[in-house]
Amino acid sequence: MTARIYCPAKTATQSGIAKSDRWLLEYEPEAAREIDPLMGWTSSGDMKSQIKLWFETKEEAVAYAQREGIPYRVFENPPHARKLVSYSDNFKTSRIGMWTH
Repeated sequence: MTARIYCPAKTATQSGIAKSDRWLLEYEPEAAREIDPLMGWTSSGDMKSQIKLWFETKEEAVAYAQREGIPYRVFENPPHARKLVSYSDNFKTSRIGMWTH
C-alpha cells in the first residue's frame, strides 16, 4: 500500500496557517468505502486509512518511510504567498475600486 507524504493546506474557514508547516504521512485507501444498508453509515475494512503520522520536515517523513519499507509518493505544494493587508487599507484615498460604505 502506497503512502502519501504532503504538507496539508490551511483550512478554508480559518485565517491562520496552523498545521500547514508540518508534513503528513497517510496511506492511500485500498478499497472504496461502503454504505451500511441498515444505518446508512459509511465504513471501510481498511485499517491503515486511520493512520496519520505528522513530521516536522519532509526529510523526516521520507526517512521514516524508507526505514520502514513503505512505498511512498511525495506531493509538493507551491509556496503560499500571504498578502499582508490591514483594515485601514479599505479607507485609503488611493484605493482602486468602488466604495461600498
